[in-house]
Amino acid sequence: MNPGGEPERDDTGLPPVDIEIPDDARELDRDVQAYHREQRAERRRLRHHRLHGRLTRDGIVLPLLACFLVLALITGTLLTVFTATSDQNLARLPGYGTGTSQPNTVSSTPAALAPSPGVVPTQRPLPYGTLRLASSNAPIALRGLGQSMLVLVPRVCRCGPTVSWLARVAASQHVRAYLVGTPQTKSEVLHLYSGLHPALRTALPVALDNQQVLPANYPVSGVTAVLVTAPPQTVSFAQNLSANDSQAPLVQALNG
Repeated sequence: MNPGGEPERDDTGLPPVDIEIPDDARELDRDVQAYHREQRAERRRLRHHRLHGRLTRDGIVLPLLACFLVLALITGTLLTVFTATSDQNLARLPGYGTGTSQPNTVSSTPAALAPSPGVVPTQRPLPYGTLRLASSNAPIALRGLGQSMLVLVPRVCRCGPTVSWLARVAASQHVRAYLVGTPQTKSEVLHLYSGLHPALRTALPVALDNQQVLPANYPVSGVTAVLVTAPPQTVSFAQNLSANDSQAPLVQALNG
């Protein structure tokens, strides 16, 4: 450009323009601010485009899959907890089971699931051990017992009617029976014995298991009856008994 503003020959082929160079750089502030605004707007547009592209492509799929996986894990955990609780509740129902003379090797079957007759005897005798009659301290060798019923109760069981029912079952079958107390249940057993009818006290005297041999082999769950046949001994046990149960499984186990 010439000083007069007239275009001169331009070998570059570019269109002629007027260039104005300000005397003070502060006059360009508005142009600089406008340029920065345009740059910021362009960066915002690019960020929005990238975010929108991820969400519409695969960005929303992964969070959804994660949510479904968490829900599946929670559902599985709840089902496991409810199933375990239901099994425990079933195990507390009145039922029958079998036991062996080996410590901590017992099995129990809820009455609702037990096959007829409900009590399946094992082929093993009672464990070695000695009970003591509470009235005379006379010894009772477990391995020397013939056909008999041993009744064990938990502490504070409030099970007087059930104990009376078992005493009547034993008396009707003419089998020897004992209401067994341990150091932990002795007071409860003596209380239950005092509440029996005088005729039933003869059928179900108190025997003390000071060494806790029977609970070690037949864990007590509610009122528990250990059923022994005549020699050669076979042993069965029934747990969570009540006076409303049928005596037929007990009688069949006692008679072998």
